[in-house]
Amino acid sequence: ATSAVIADLQEQIDKLGGGRAKTRPHLPFGIREIDDHLPGRGLAFGATHEVAGGGKDAVDGATSSLFVAGIAARTKGQIIWCLSRTDLYAPALVQSGLDMNRVVFVECDNEEAILESAEEALRFGGLGAVVAETVRLPMVASRRLQLAAEHTGTMGLIIRRWRRQSEATDYGQPTASATRWRVSSKPSEPLPVPGVGRPRWHVELLRVRAGESFDVEVGACDHSGNLAPVHNEHHQLRMAR
Repeated sequence: ATSAVIADLQEQIDKLGGGRAKTRPHLPFGIREIDDHLPGRGLAFGATHEVAGGGKDAVDGATSSLFVAGIAARTKGQIIWCLSRTDLYAPALVQSGLDMNRVVFVECDNEEAILESAEEALRFGGLGAVVAETVRLPMVASRRLQLAAEHTGTMGLIIRRWRRQSEATDYGQPTASATRWRVSSKPSEPLPVPGVGRPRWHVELLRVRAGESFDVEVGACDHSGNLAPVHNEHHQLRMAR
């Protein structure tokens, strides 16, 4: 009942603001435990979505970047990726399904330039997604990015990477983004034979319009950018032994 009331209020707000939330296309994850919690059963196009890493990934951004790469890989069209730190590992992005021929990297001198470039790319339209790596995201900048995404229908993906892990408390500040996520690495999938299984992630939805927060454990993105539901058969086998 509470979710229905929130959804109704959000619809009225969207109408007042000229938005059409219910008619925007969505990109499903294909994981019921995630899609069931998202309005439209997926990530909305024409909106911005924030992603940060948990633990040490709040600084190195490895897991959060792969999560975003998997989402971008499942969109259609060119990808604009705005950044100032040139430490992305391209082979890992490819393993998460992202075709490097679709990506244009925009190297910026500072965060202000990153946000300006991302906003310009979102306003340009016709893109699969626009990715922006930033430490700070002031409410004014967040709102500008969200409005630009709404205007063209392009999906904006904002990776929050801090210089120090203690700065990650900034992630609790208000935002205009439609969703806010945190992704943390977990031990890899256990195998019945020696070897390293598929990486696993703990995915938390911290904020979503017209919805509720949740968390779920999933298998990391595969070569198509898709996550996998986690099954505990192997874990149960080990426990039985």
